[in-house]
Amino acid sequence: VINESQKQQLQSASYSSRYALGLFYEAGTQIDVPWAAQYITDNPCIRFISIDNKKRNIESPEIGPSVVVHTTVMFGSEHLDSDPAEVQQLILSHLERIVPSLPKPASIKYQKWRYSQVTKAVPSCLGQMILHTQPLLICGGDGFTRSNFDGCIDSAMSLAEAVKSHL
Repeated sequence: VINESQKQQLQSASYSSRYALGLFYEAGTQIDVPWAAQYITDNPCIRFISIDNKKRNIESPEIGPSVVVHTTVMFGSEHLDSDPAEVQQLILSHLERIVPSLPKPASIKYQKWRYSQVTKAVPSCLGQMILHTQPLLICGGDGFTRSNFDGCIDSAMSLAEAVKSHL
C-alpha cells in the first residue's frame, strides 16, 4: 500500500522507551505524602510518581489508593530488553528510597512501552501522511508532530483538513 519513500519516512521517526508501575492498595490504606504527584529530577530510574486517586481528586473509603510510577527515558533505553521481574524490582528499590513510608501494595501492574514518546517526528509531514488515495488511507498522531497535547491536536487538525480535501 505504501511506496518506498513513505516507508523510509515512517521508519525515520524515533521514540523513547519507558516503564511504568501501577501499585494498587486495599481500601483504607493510607499513603502519607504531602503531594498528589511529583516530578523527580535527581533519580536515574524514576521520573514521575503520582498518588493517582489523590491527583484525580477521587479519594474514597471504599476504593484503595493507587500509585503510578514512570521511569526516565535513559532507564527505559538501558533496560529495554532486560528481564521484566528484574526491571520491576529495580524500579521498586528506587521508589522505596524516594518514598520510604510507602506501604506494601496488594498488587502491582508492570507496563513496558517500547514506543513511549516521539523523540524525532516523521520528517516532511505536517501532522499526517496520505498513504493511499483510493481508498483514502491517512496516518497521523504525535509521531508526525511532537509528544504533547498540542502535538496531538495539531495532527488531528491536519488529518481533518486532509480528509476534508478528499470529500
